[in-house]
Amino acid sequence: MQRRHFLAAAAASCAIPTLPARAAGKPVRIVVPYAAGGAIDLSVRRMVTMLEAELGTVIIENRPGGGGGIGMAAVARAPADGLTLGIAAVATNAINPWLFANLAYDPIKDFAPITQMTRIPNVLVVNTEVAQQRGIASLGDFVDFARRESGKLTYASGGNGSAGHLAGEMFKREAQVDIVHVPYNGGAPSQLALLSGQVDCSFDNLASAAANIRAGKLKALAVTTAQRSELLPDLPAVAERFKGFQIDTWWGLVAPAGTPTEVVQRLNAQAVKALYSAEVMALYRDMMMETVTSTPDAFGAFMRLELARYQQVVRISGATVG
Repeated sequence: MQRRHFLAAAAASCAIPTLPARAAGKPVRIVVPYAAGGAIDLSVRRMVTMLEAELGTVIIENRPGGGGGIGMAAVARAPADGLTLGIAAVATNAINPWLFANLAYDPIKDFAPITQMTRIPNVLVVNTEVAQQRGIASLGDFVDFARRESGKLTYASGGNGSAGHLAGEMFKREAQVDIVHVPYNGGAPSQLALLSGQVDCSFDNLASAAANIRAGKLKALAVTTAQRSELLPDLPAVAERFKGFQIDTWWGLVAPAGTPTEVVQRLNAQAVKALYSAEVMALYRDMMMETVTSTPDAFGAFMRLELARYQQVVRISGATVG
């Protein structure tokens, strides 16, 4: 299905007008609502290397803060001319609306969907050295340890409202443990805190954690998808112990609402072509990410479904943003 969409989109690109940005000789700006160096940032930068052949100069602008809300608000306020794009994610467009009382953007009305880019599991990870010192070799060991040390442990996330934050709050509720949330401005600083021993664990997305899992610096204990992941088939799902536990991560490309349909369609064809290039797919495989693309309409429908699903998930988790 993905390959058929790619071929259709690539063929359609020949019939869609060139973006105004290229005709005007102006750079295209892609706002990444998280810090540089994280999985989202790296995946977008690799895609951009393939997009520039079609779009000309593309500038990545990192706008972290507010659980991704600062960057997404900037995209929502930008002119709808195809010159400013953004990266919508599960946190910014499905979770934040249920956590923040005064969100500075509407997750549906303020954006024109272009295409989904990926979907990956989150994974519970601990510092390998610390795990060895504390005798933590499995999910069960971690639950037992967290119960003994209730109120003393900390978990890092990429920010308030991130999938990692929500997974942590759900885990606390299901496992009946008290672990203190420590938010950071993105996945990269969050993981650095875990590697340096500033925090005890995190519910990171697999793309961010994969390199350090392979290097033996982080120990993976469980994935947070409903079933085991094909990427790590030997690793249990949290749901095997706590039924119904499910959190994963996705992100995709959007434009400000009102961007002309022909521009959105052109961007979709170009982005899908870039995402299925050998260079981008190689990076995604290495980062343990699955490439997932869609039409603009399908991506919009998917985001609406995710927004509705996470209303209940947030309520059950009891997560709040202080």
